[in-house]
Amino acid sequence: MKIARFSHDEAIMYGIIDERELVVLAGDPMFTGYETTGARVPLADAALLAPVIPRSKVVCVGKNYHDHAAEMGGVAPEEPLLFLKPNTAVIGPGDAIVRPTLSERTEYEGELVVVIGKIAKNVKAENALDYVLGYTIGNDVTARDLQRKDGQWARAKGFDTFCPLGPVIETDFDPATATIETRVNGEVRQHAPLTDMIHSVPAIIEYASAVFTLLPGDVIMTGTPAGVGTFDAGDVVEVEISGLGILRNIARDAVPAP
Repeated sequence: MKIARFSHDEAIMYGIIDERELVVLAGDPMFTGYETTGARVPLADAALLAPVIPRSKVVCVGKNYHDHAAEMGGVAPEEPLLFLKPNTAVIGPGDAIVRPTLSERTEYEGELVVVIGKIAKNVKAENALDYVLGYTIGNDVTARDLQRKDGQWARAKGFDTFCPLGPVIETDFDPATATIETRVNGEVRQHAPLTDMIHSVPAIIEYASAVFTLLPGDVIMTGTPAGVGTFDAGDVVEVEISGLGILRNIARDAVPAP
């Protein structure tokens, strides 16, 4: 089942995609379930938004593919390497990624994203998927020069617009059967099966929930494969995961402060 958050006639709604239509839900399915209103909206008339705005945090996993760890100049960590993005970084499909004036090297990182569906604390891996609402696509946009300069990642990963998510949440998805591909202006830059992840989704949930409570609507970005690189203003960045669709955003430069 594909769940969308969308705008139509100046209202923000949730719906289930049924071929070329959205079956309108009575509220946020994370809290109100899948009760429908009886209304339908043509998909062509709706503007898809970020399918979730994390209530508290975006949890990210660094260097979760061996090849990516190598291209970043190190070995893969034995345990998941966690960091956070603020929820103010989240944008949706079609929104612009704004390249900040403080950085001269902005890079894409296409990733599988897990959407948490209920409160999770000290969850064991064997039960972890019980806490997952579904999956979507993300782009862990990074100001690489600032990441290297700062020695920690909060500023480099946390700019507004640096967390595109979408286009939908798929509740019936198996990472073991899917591949991820990132393209810039149609040119393939990243391609890998999701099975190349070092730490699996259940393992990441167990590890993260031992550190902090995961709340409904929190998301976990599971890491990026090799092939990260730069993009410029005007470039179209696409991240595609088979079974989840395509997350497409265009980049622009920030307007310098007066």
